[in-house]
Amino acid sequence: MDYTIMPATLADIPLLCGLLDLLFTQEAEFQPDRAAQQRGLESIIGQPGLGQILVARQLDEVVGMVNLLYTVSTALGGRVALLEDMVIVPRVRGQGVGTALLEAALAHASQQACLRITLLTDADNHAAQAFYRKHGFVHSSMTPMRWEARMRPA
Repeated sequence: MDYTIMPATLADIPLLCGLLDLLFTQEAEFQPDRAAQQRGLESIIGQPGLGQILVARQLDEVVGMVNLLYTVSTALGGRVALLEDMVIVPRVRGQGVGTALLEAALAHASQQACLRITLLTDADNHAAQAFYRKHGFVHSSMTPMRWEARMRPA
């Protein structure tokens, strides 16, 4: 399969929203919300200091994406990244697209002097966990916790 990996553009946003719909229907904590997804994608693509979205493109179709967001770790004293979203369309899974996208993201993070990449997967998504372990990610003893403005107690 021939595909190209490149930075996402604003013109890719409708296609990326479709990929995020697929991802968020698989994840336990999230639901697709096109308006929210579009706002988030526009922010990242429009402000490269926030992060980078890479896409795998086959002809005119985006068949995968990975999203890195940047922050600074006081523990490490430098820039780190959060791998926020990674999704591949089902029909091309198992053909190396995910590996190529992840390797491109790791190379990009290295070019950006990121000292660490952190990601979250659903606890029961063993296939994703095995994929990331295969690429050098290790389990963390940290427990993720989340606060959202819309979840604020009354």
